[in-house]
Amino acid sequence: MEETWISLITDVGFPVAVTFYLLHRIETKLNTLIESIVALPEKMR
Repeated sequence: MEETWISLITDVGFPVAVTFYLLHRIETKLNTLIESIVALPEKMR
């Protein structure tokens, strides 16, 4: 049973870590995009 958990963590751990990293990067870029969209009407005046 213990070997099953260890192999599951080693098989799934890396893709999960990469996914969280990419989601963090996308979140940062989305926040920048939202700020730009909110500021757009002010710039158009």
